[in-house]
Amino acid sequence: MRHAYSKTLKSFETESGKKGQFYSLPALAKQFPEIKRLPVSIRIVLESVLRNCDGNKITEEHVAQLARWKPRAERSDEIPFVVSRVVLQDFTGVPLLADLAAMRSVAAKLGKKPKAIEPLVPVDLVVDHSIMVDYFGTKKALDLNMKLEFQRNQERYQFMKWGMQAFDTFGVVPPGFGIVHQVNLEYLARGVHKTKDGVYYPDTLVGTDSHTTMINGIGVVAWGVGGIEAEAAMLGQPVYFLTPDVVGFELTGQLREGVTATDLVLTVTEILRKEKVVGKFVEFFGEGTRTLALPDRATIGNMAPEYGATMGFFPVDEKTIEYFKGTGRTKNEIQAFEAYFKAQKLFGVPKAGEIDYSHVVTLDLGTVAPSLAGPKRPQDRIEIGHVAGKFGELFSAPAADNGFNQAPEKLQKRYLVQVGGMEALPPDAKVLPAGAPRNVIEMDANKPRLAQAQASDVAADARTQAGEGASFDIGNGDVLIAAITSCTNTSNPSVMLAAGLLAKKAVEAGLKVKPHIKTSLAPGSRLVTRYLTEAGLLPYLEKLGFAIAGYGCTTCIGNAGDLTPEINASILQNNLVCSAVLSGNRNFEARIHPNIKANFLASPPLVVAYAIAGTVCKDLMTEPVGKGKKGRDIYLGDIWPSSEEVHALLKYAMNGKAFRSNYEQVASEPGKLWGKIHGVTGATYTWPESTYIAEPPFFENFALELKAPSADAEKAAGQKESKSDAVPNAVPNAVYGARIMALFGDSITTDHISPAGSIKDSSPAGKWLLEHGVHKADFNSYGSRRGNHEVMMRGTFANVRIKNLMIPAGADGSREEGGVTLYRDDHGKTEKLPIYDAAMKYQAAGRATVVLAGEEYGTGSSRDWAAKGTQLLGIKAVVARSFERIHRSNLVGMGVLPLQFKGNDSWETLSLTGDEFIDVIPAADLAPQSDAQLIITRADGSKKSLTVKLRIDTPIEVDYYRHGGILPYVLRQLLS
Repeated sequence: MRHAYSKTLKSFETESGKKGQFYSLPALAKQFPEIKRLPVSIRIVLESVLRNCDGNKITEEHVAQLARWKPRAERSDEIPFVVSRVVLQDFTGVPLLADLAAMRSVAAKLGKKPKAIEPLVPVDLVVDHSIMVDYFGTKKALDLNMKLEFQRNQERYQFMKWGMQAFDTFGVVPPGFGIVHQVNLEYLARGVHKTKDGVYYPDTLVGTDSHTTMINGIGVVAWGVGGIEAEAAMLGQPVYFLTPDVVGFELTGQLREGVTATDLVLTVTEILRKEKVVGKFVEFFGEGTRTLALPDRATIGNMAPEYGATMGFFPVDEKTIEYFKGTGRTKNEIQAFEAYFKAQKLFGVPKAGEIDYSHVVTLDLGTVAPSLAGPKRPQDRIEIGHVAGKFGELFSAPAADNGFNQAPEKLQKRYLVQVGGMEALPPDAKVLPAGAPRNVIEMDANKPRLAQAQASDVAADARTQAGEGASFDIGNGDVLIAAITSCTNTSNPSVMLAAGLLAKKAVEAGLKVKPHIKTSLAPGSRLVTRYLTEAGLLPYLEKLGFAIAGYGCTTCIGNAGDLTPEINASILQNNLVCSAVLSGNRNFEARIHPNIKANFLASPPLVVAYAIAGTVCKDLMTEPVGKGKKGRDIYLGDIWPSSEEVHALLKYAMNGKAFRSNYEQVASEPGKLWGKIHGVTGATYTWPESTYIAEPPFFENFALELKAPSADAEKAAGQKESKSDAVPNAVPNAVYGARIMALFGDSITTDHISPAGSIKDSSPAGKWLLEHGVHKADFNSYGSRRGNHEVMMRGTFANVRIKNLMIPAGADGSREEGGVTLYRDDHGKTEKLPIYDAAMKYQAAGRATVVLAGEEYGTGSSRDWAAKGTQLLGIKAVVARSFERIHRSNLVGMGVLPLQFKGNDSWETLSLTGDEFIDVIPAADLAPQSDAQLIITRADGSKKSLTVKLRIDTPIEVDYYRHGGILPYVLRQLLS
């Protein structure tokens, strides 16, 4: 059909005289003058709506609604946003590929062409989450860790190789190139795209990692979604979302000497989390914004999930063009990029007053101070001079106040760790009094810091090289993991060079890192190693133990690898609150390491400084970092690099030729390890027997025609009524007589819900792997096994730090940790079981279940398995005080009802204990954000009815839910 706004198709010309066409927002502004004052991010979304207006999925009304965006209007309009491409990381990408393969299997069974299932936009999968820090502190660590990575993940990588040949628009960046977000910044993002008929349009995307927002730093509208939503986007479905509020964040002034981009982003995170920007766009503007280098902007954009926003967006300007030149984009690409944005009048950072924002927040960059964040949440910023005091305060504070509930006198005690032979230290054995001489064995710096074990044993038994009988002491607050890691900071040359300079000064001053501290450097790109080497700084980092351990997402995602058995034993036996300091963006409970309770986010140079100090109980602003040559006290100010020193080395970081040479190898030189991986061929996958990859069950009993739900069908599907009277007029899509699976408090993250990190052999998932012949040393991580639902559903709600408040508190008021629940049968018998085991018993009995929770349910990474696992456990609804954006969307996408308490209502105010029956009755038409009824039947037969809000937010989500989720919906669309 003829484009409804065909008159907006205009031409532009590049500096070299090349012409292109584009759908012009200035031309559209003649009809809708409001466009001139729209936020830049809204205008880029509007361009997509305008360009893709087909009168079907995207209508003239959609264009008009968004063009008339009002900063403070009621948000009820739904935007169909067609993105330019999709980016995946391997933990989330593998299950997505498994879903696509399953769709092709269904198509083949139904007699349809499997090739009907094909990505309609480019899809890039960057393999970056599979590397683990088993070896560290040695120049051989990278090679050894990568060999282990390929050994563990061979079946997954074979599956990816099948995907590369099966789908025309599916590409893979092999392991060892870097973190997906830095690879996206440096290589995948091309600025603008062009259709076959010469129409240019801006780069936009969604990604299956919540930190996809890092690309906002170069003016790309993008955010993280769950794999199920990304799958729909790559199969041609628009990404639907409610018209957002846009918070303008004005930056003024400039950063002071000694303040890093990390300090800035932790400050921004603290401010915006308090501003409650969940579900909103944040757009940066003002004079201070213009002073920020592109990597600094990307650092701020990266942590949008931590401050809760959908995006942290920076407009395109001269700094963006400089970055494109420095990272090796071609002259033609850069000219087209600049000319396009200028033709759209989208070039340049707006000044104050030029844009109408829903709300404006202001920060003077000159007020930002060196900071850390922690010990449990990224928004809990602490200025460096207050870290020691804050840790001491939280050490004895109750858990309800974010504390560790320890006796204050225990803070100063030291505990001896002996390597080899100390299997069962009594809890208070060999306690060293405060101030006693430390018996720390200095290890040979030239030797690897891991035992020379067989590769298959390394993951299970990673030991220091001290040998039998060596000993050292540890205590509360000790730093046991110090990691320069994650996309947040390793993409930023200024903080990486600062870390290298600090290491150089520290080594020259005679400072060292204790050998039992697990130190690692995991850059987001191989280019980081290149410029650290050329600047002469890498050898100094290596001398302090920060040798390259891998290129990918390591410590921040829980891939820190294990501590020594002796250290683990001492932590557990003495209930120690030890620390990790990392340059990451996530520090939720049990994420970094299950036995390390206090985790602090910091800039790379501060990571090195705290590794040297060895404890967070030392005030680095007033106390020496350590003792150098001749026993001289060395203070942080003695080794902190100046901004001039950092700036002088930035010339090594931006080298366009080096960037091009590096990324040309993605296609031309796959590497020895990747080159040896061979997958099956063909349009459909053969599903060989594997504990890594299995055909997902989400399309069982799939039919092309959707049957209308009925109340009888709902009951027949296994939802029994409670012992109370039957509901006289049963409603389709209602849940009757459900048992409560769990009662959760506030801030239950997707780390708590979704399987992540290491797999315990005593867990349901571990037992299943053992039953299938997998040795404990070969368990790998939950993330690496996301392609097998049998493992993942057993690991859902299995986090070692999750607290099901249904379990009664102990005599001291403490709560049991771990994924357990109280299973209640229909005869009144109660049994404490792992949540998975209870779920299977409820399903066998035909009993639906629900989960009730507090504020910010589903905070954290965009893990689709947090929703997939919930669905497979038979949980029909989640009722919470509030939801984080991505997880709420994922629940709907998997056919699970999200419902929100109103006002001050909560499961606590209702005095629920877990022995009640729950009926959930939504409106018959499932109208978005309509009222639903929660009917509670207590054990004594009494009833309580409560109104809650249905958090199916948009009309398209209603369709998704009616189809049983987004995947069956899309499959029916493609095969019909």
